Amino acid sequence: MNWQYNEFKQIGKDYSQKEEVEVYEKTHSQFRDLYRECLDLINNLNISDNDILVDFGSGTGVFAIEAAKICKKVYAVDISLEMLEYSQRKAQKESLTNIEFVHSGFLNFTKQTNSVDFVTSTFSFHHLPDFWKKIALKNISNFLKPGGKLYIKDVVIQDNEPLNNIAKFIRKQTKLGGNFLKEDAELHFKEEFSTYDWIIESMLKKTNFEILNKEMEIGLIASYTCKKK
Repeated sequence: MNWQYNEFKQIGKDYSQKEEVEVYEKTHSQFRDLYRECLDLINNLNISDNDILVDFGSGTGVFAIEAAKICKKVYAVDISLEMLEYSQRKAQKESLTNIEFVHSGFLNFTKQTNSVDFVTSTFSFHHLPDFWKKIALKNISNFLKPGGKLYIKDVVIQDNEPLNNIAKFIRKQTKLGGNFLKEDAELHFKEEFSTYDWIIESMLKKTNFEILNKEMEIGLIASYTCKKK
């Protein structure tokens, strides 16, 4: 479609830039335990050695690499070639051969119908405007197996004092990482496409997903574990 949203266009932080990729893990580790998140997610989803997993917005490959140590096959999908090259070098150092690095996004990546066991996305779904989020979920629902799991963690806004919660979050990021994290947080809300929780939840239900678990932090960070019906 000539009018399809260009998901390869960088918004917010420009992760096509080598310098941004190289500092990604260091800066995010100031307010997240990246490796603990990955191990907890693998355990909570109950991923096994016969599973096929697609990780959207795979970034520096932290989760994809840990998942590949267990899964039969992992597709690490990202719109940034720099991110893919960086994570591919890491996977090679670990002698992992069951990861396929794919330069694609939510709208363009596809697999055979009912062929994938798990789909994950952490802090990536907000790169799509709302209309295209639902198109992406429909695409995922098509290639995920019945009973397959979808996990999304992202900046999702609870409809309860949202402006207040955003201001608190920006202040918190400033304390953690000074102007660097402050500007990163401000840029997110200025240019990227986070949406309300009730909108995301409606989209999930309309694309054949059952929400098994929802967790919300500080009225802004939501994680959804869903099952395809």
